[in-house]
Amino acid sequence: MKKGVGALARVITVTNQKGGVGKTTTTLAVGAGLMKKGFRVLVVDLDPQANLSFSLGGDMEEAPTVYELLKREIRPQYAVQRGNGVDFITSNILLSGAELEFTQLGREFLLKRMLLPLMGKYDYIIIDTPPALGFLTVNAFACADYVIIPMLADIFSLQGIAQLSDTIERMRAYCNSQIEVGGILLCKYDGRKVLSKRILETATMVAEQIGTKVYRCKIRNSIAIPESQTNQTSIFEYARSSEAARDYMSFVAELLEEGI
Repeated sequence: MKKGVGALARVITVTNQKGGVGKTTTTLAVGAGLMKKGFRVLVVDLDPQANLSFSLGGDMEEAPTVYELLKREIRPQYAVQRGNGVDFITSNILLSGAELEFTQLGREFLLKRMLLPLMGKYDYIIIDTPPALGFLTVNAFACADYVIIPMLADIFSLQGIAQLSDTIERMRAYCNSQIEVGGILLCKYDGRKVLSKRILETATMVAEQIGTKVYRCKIRNSIAIPESQTNQTSIFEYARSSEAARDYMSFVAELLEEGI
């Protein structure tokens, strides 16, 4: 259900301190999927690697990025670009030094203040985070309503989820009482493999321990995902009949069913 006039955007942060688990893919797919459902979507690349920015065909050289916005050098609306039907703000390699550069009091609220002028223009703002629990990810938590945790169906991806949960709990107590951990999303999942089934069982136990769940939808592996990113288009535009496209659209439907 679309928001009413004057309502603010729901902010979804996609996070996992382990790299290569599908954060960027999930951010782009959820953003594009919500757009296909008729919602207004803004995607924010908060990872210095800027993989999401590349996948969206963003201008990371001449146009303002999230780095300039965090430094308050430009108004947020002037940093918004458009591609694949979604609006987005690109990242910059300069963000890799953000932990040492941004040291002022209240630095964990910089992103929230940056997004405030845009909140009334969108139904959803989706944030892609770096694989670390540092300054940038904390900023993403400070303004998030909802957190999605992608992980691969392997044992290494489970490591650190408890620490991630502890960080979110501290954020809830300190500066964002509304943040909700939506669940764990299994990516590159193959239900035919015994290992995948065991990881699902373990992930379900871990999710219960941290007060969340594993989403019903699982994302199967598909060559269409890296191909779509290389071609700087969404999985729905590149290969809408692929397993990955169907899985991600089912995941978007699951999120909407939950009232997100």
